[in-house]
Amino acid sequence: MLPETPTVFALATPPGRSGLAVMRVSGPQSAAILSKLGGGRDFPPRQTVLTPLYDQDGKRFDQALILRFAGPASYTGEDLFEIHMHGGPAVIETAAQTLLALGAEPAGPGEFTRRAFEHGKLDLVQAEAVADVIDAQTRAQLDQAQRQLAGTLGAVYGAWREQLEQIRASIEACLDFPEEDDVIAAALEPLRPQVEALAASMQTHLHDGRRGERIRQGLTIALTGPVNAGKSTLLNRLARAPLAIVSDQPGTTRDVIRVSLDLGGYLVELADSAGLRDTAHAIEQEGIARAAALAKEADLRIFVVDGSQSAPLDAIPAELVQEGDILVLNKSDLLKPAEPAKTPAFPGPVLRLSAREGTGVQALLDTLQERVTAMLSAQEAPALTRARHRLALTDCVRALTRAAEHLPDQPELAGEDLREAGAALGQITGECGTEDILGRIFSRFCIGK
Repeated sequence: MLPETPTVFALATPPGRSGLAVMRVSGPQSAAILSKLGGGRDFPPRQTVLTPLYDQDGKRFDQALILRFAGPASYTGEDLFEIHMHGGPAVIETAAQTLLALGAEPAGPGEFTRRAFEHGKLDLVQAEAVADVIDAQTRAQLDQAQRQLAGTLGAVYGAWREQLEQIRASIEACLDFPEEDDVIAAALEPLRPQVEALAASMQTHLHDGRRGERIRQGLTIALTGPVNAGKSTLLNRLARAPLAIVSDQPGTTRDVIRVSLDLGGYLVELADSAGLRDTAHAIEQEGIARAAALAKEADLRIFVVDGSQSAPLDAIPAELVQEGDILVLNKSDLLKPAEPAKTPAFPGPVLRLSAREGTGVQALLDTLQERVTAMLSAQEAPALTRARHRLALTDCVRALTRAAEHLPDQPELAGEDLREAGAALGQITGECGTEDILGRIFSRFCIGK
């Protein structure tokens, strides 16, 4: 006989002193535990009940609101209840000790959502979206997570998986009549275009510029350029805090300094790094090497140069510049009133400003917001949001490509290829998930969710 699933509990609100704390309990012993906790009274499902709380010795320790859900009509699919109690440390500790004494166990990270997945309340893509909703720092991240939680992304993968199963069933039906060669060939002929069209749809989904992942993780913008161009001053101005040391001495910045910004609802990470120049100093050389690597890997680059110089672009390595990057001609306050402002050729927006005085900085923020919005704004199709999905879809496309090649002459191999493709898709939604994959995903959740 299999052991009974343990009843688990966890604090669903942040620990510490607060006006209110919520404790969550889920599992087969929930009703019995709640009855003892509430002094034997009845708790109708989906109704809030104000009741005294009693410890394992029958001593009252708080008065709380109880909200009970009877499985399977609950978040986890099990009997579940929530205790809305006062948020004092002694109250929380007493409630936890009482639940332990009554037979409940502490929940692990993401255990409530994992049980929801295991009971079919959510697919794995939706379960991941729960964590994204909690972790969202900007409106764009929240909107994307809510769309995923609503099942839009899972519906795309589910439709693809259904198409795969239909094609595979057609192949297996043909293999049941090996003596009918002409009939089999005629039946297999229309399947190859279907497989190729399915692979093309997945390729389009994969080739989205990592939009969904960039929204979820944040866009990386590198501040780069020669020494003493004012990058650190600009970083401090944009961050509205003195994060970077500003000095007339060249080579002050050596480590990468990062700050998060919300631009039009999108999370971006602005990174200042060492100024680019030739130097014999070993530590500064390492800083410059890191700056160049950061610029290459960033999603967008802001090149900051001294706009008061006659040839400001000479210190920028041409290989770092990409289409759509932004050029900032800093130190406009050093230009003489009668001096003509020359705009160098650059494959992206060129802005003139003074980081020290703050003039022109708003125009840079507006331009940045336009660029970020253009790169990340929502499109009709749901965005792929995780590297895990990308890896599984890549495996799926490879299997579909092999299936298309095998279909005309080796349909039995094509059927196996389609089985592998379906298994890859199933790893995304959890239909073919392994314990190792599930463990990694839910271990990143907060306890209480």
